[in-house]
Amino acid sequence: MDVKTTCLGVLAMGDASGYEIRKHFEDGPFSHFAEGGFGSIYPALNRLTEEGLIDGTEQAQDKRPDKKVYRLNPKGFEALMHALGEAPGEDRYKSDLCFILFFADHIAPKRLEALIDARIAFYDEKLAHMAERSHGQDEAIGPDFVCGFGQSVYGAARQYLIDNKAALLERVAAAQNANAAE
Repeated sequence: MDVKTTCLGVLAMGDASGYEIRKHFEDGPFSHFAEGGFGSIYPALNRLTEEGLIDGTEQAQDKRPDKKVYRLNPKGFEALMHALGEAPGEDRYKSDLCFILFFADHIAPKRLEALIDARIAFYDEKLAHMAERSHGQDEAIGPDFVCGFGQSVYGAARQYLIDNKAALLERVAAAQNANAAE
């Protein structure tokens, strides 16, 4: 989904400022599967306003500049429903860890082990956070399903690292020892 559509999605959950929208992408419900930073959110909000899909109102704040709060209007909700009816794009997985592990042959086994252990701890933390959020009956159907899907993905990735770490470290150490002997 493009940033305009994901902003419409956030606003479908309630009125929000650009900062509040960004929080949905950073540590809110969209943090695991959608991207949006200030550099993309504000231009998207401007385009959505120009297209008449959202409305914005200024709200005064004590000792701070006014903040703009955006609201999804009926035309914007219709645009969101249309976007949700389109076939989704292919899932994309970008990972600095995978990039580093791709070059495992050139990295010291102790460094690899530390990287993998840190990622397992990261997954443990994310899974614990998702378990806190998952309330089954209390949660809306879609968010509960997506949370379960995320738990499955992170759980499988965590388990893969646990199951395959020793074999990777052995292979890398053996390859590096063979190269050193040459």
